[in-house]
Amino acid sequence: MPQKNNTVSEILKELIAFPVLGGESNLSIIHWIENYISDFDIDTQLVFNEDKTKASLHCRIGPAVDGGTILSGHTDVVPVEGQDWKTPPFELTDSNDGKLYGRGTCDMKGFVACCLSLLPSLTIAKLKKPIYFAFSYDEEIGCLAAPELIVHLQNFYNETPKFAIIGEPSMMQPIIGHKGICLYDTYVNGSAGHSSGILKEVSAIHESARLILWLEEKMKSLVAAGSIDPRFTPPHSSIHVGKMNSGIAANVIADKAHFSWDARVIPKDSLTQIIEDFKTYCSEREKELQTRFPDFKITTIEQHPPVPPLDTSDDAEIVKVLQEINNNHNIGTVAYAAEAGQFSEAGIQSIICGPGSIDQAHRANEYIDKTELDSCISMLEKLIQLNSK
Repeated sequence: MPQKNNTVSEILKELIAFPVLGGESNLSIIHWIENYISDFDIDTQLVFNEDKTKASLHCRIGPAVDGGTILSGHTDVVPVEGQDWKTPPFELTDSNDGKLYGRGTCDMKGFVACCLSLLPSLTIAKLKKPIYFAFSYDEEIGCLAAPELIVHLQNFYNETPKFAIIGEPSMMQPIIGHKGICLYDTYVNGSAGHSSGILKEVSAIHESARLILWLEEKMKSLVAAGSIDPRFTPPHSSIHVGKMNSGIAANVIADKAHFSWDARVIPKDSLTQIIEDFKTYCSEREKELQTRFPDFKITTIEQHPPVPPLDTSDDAEIVKVLQEINNNHNIGTVAYAAEAGQFSEAGIQSIICGPGSIDQAHRANEYIDKTELDSCISMLEKLIQLNSK
């Protein structure tokens, strides 16, 4: 059973020891967190997936009144296979340079550890507005669990939370915008044959090439139409094909092709519209080529549901809250997607602000600087004070 006087480093050591990758069962770490919170006589709620192999967790600390703040994090991490680690990735290593090494130290178990370390203060604070914990699974493979977690949290409590702080690594900079994302697999079914008959068959490779060029031109057309947001790098929506499989020989027309691609959109662009336009073009190609080969077909499948962008106004109340409790007032945006957009879409004013650098995430020898954890704890302590006024 966890001890009530655990420091943030001690808690982080426990969390790092759970090698829970995105897509895998997270019950080991979520039950540890559940037990840790329960040790402070706080009721927790688990939100299971359909086969009960994974669960998100939420809880409320403080009174059942409107206007509370959600502290959000995820429990899964990315793989370490093939990376050149100098320390055991799932053992917290305290170096002599002020850094703590291990998979998930900055992305984002450091923030979760900061939240849990403040439970002694939270339980004795005279909160006038509640603070919630909301910890999800499968964030690393598409922010899959957050929507159901958010719905469950909103339906479970009679009151309405107002703010959400998502503790993704931002070097404690308040982040008010991130891009939306979705990943897709497109399958092309053509007709096989001798390469000399290319004009009477339908090559899945040739048609895939047309589709890929359409995607590239779609991206360029958005830029040309002035769809630019200088807050982001790059300042436009991106559409990228990262993988393609097809063909058996140079002299055989390929009857099957498959390519994987993603779209990352700035807030003013619509993922839905991009996909609708792409599918319209696919339908046009099908109609034309089915006269040559009736079974010609293009199928596009989502790898995961779209993650909406975050677009919090720089004068939103949540920004003013962060300016009051956080020493870093330099608001910014990030190109990666996160669960913040999902909280915002649910009507909760949302912002990203957490310890550690995204430059350390997903790579070998991931670390977090101890001073970053100290800054995060300081911010959360001020949040407790603010919600006690």
